[in-house]
Amino acid sequence: MAQQRGVNSLQFNQDQSCFCCAMETGVRIYNVEPLMEKGHLDHEQIGSVASCSMLHRSNLLALVGGGINPKFSEISMLVWDDARESRDPKEKLVLEFTFTKPVLAVRMRQDKIIIVLKNRIYVYSFPNNPVKLFEFDTRDNPKGLCDLCPSLEKQLLVFPGHKCGSLQLVDLSNTKPGTSSAPFTINAHQSEIACVALKPAGQRGGVRVSQRNVDPSFDTTTRDKLVELRRGTDPATLYCINFSHDSSFLCASSDKGTVHIFALKDTKLNPPLSASACGEGGPCDWSVRGQSVVVGQLHGSR
Repeated sequence: MAQQRGVNSLQFNQDQSCFCCAMETGVRIYNVEPLMEKGHLDHEQIGSVASCSMLHRSNLLALVGGGINPKFSEISMLVWDDARESRDPKEKLVLEFTFTKPVLAVRMRQDKIIIVLKNRIYVYSFPNNPVKLFEFDTRDNPKGLCDLCPSLEKQLLVFPGHKCGSLQLVDLSNTKPGTSSAPFTINAHQSEIACVALKPAGQRGGVRVSQRNVDPSFDTTTRDKLVELRRGTDPATLYCINFSHDSSFLCASSDKGTVHIFALKDTKLNPPLSASACGEGGPCDWSVRGQSVVVGQLHGSR
């Protein structure tokens, strides 16, 4: 029974005020402060779900089927409009994007939606009459690594490059649709990247990548390495890294069941303290006020 109620993935919205749990039993949406359930979609409506993304605090959800008993294909991404008044779930599915390979991740902002496949990333206008704007080839990206800056001023998109350990950074606002503009490349690691995060507003020094225990930070303009942090000496698999809203701190969760918090501005506060054990850690992020860290536990029974 625990496996049937398991969480397949967890994702925060753009301002970290809510998060979505994609589960074997459907989808649940939670408010962060105060922590409370805001809504849910049952298994009877949408089946088991591999991933769910929420556009800010709106009624639009991006769904990808998966798990034990899905109703939707893993090669399709569907947009659910929860504001539509209908008892027929099909009436609430307002958009569908279908590909030849499984959809691994989805990122949204007010005017664009990003869909990540194993070797390619697609960028569409959104939400009205979507049009494909760009597509980028990547090396094998089985985790669907990608991050998108949600601010109106910056439209930075970061994803794995063609070379092992490299990243590609694209400013979508300065790239014309249909052109073959070369992305900005950062050689971040000598081995595969575990996770990647952009600062909330894409500020200077705004991209951080992780590989095992090492977290280097790079300037998004010059490609210079600004600082390198280490989680510990024991080998660990990092699941998630995220900046606080003012970029003063960074949190990182791993398979060790701990969350580490790094000081970025006042580095004398490092080495980091570890949060209490929380099982096999999942996605982590800061609360809206930046006073607490929210951590998701994957494959749990709650």
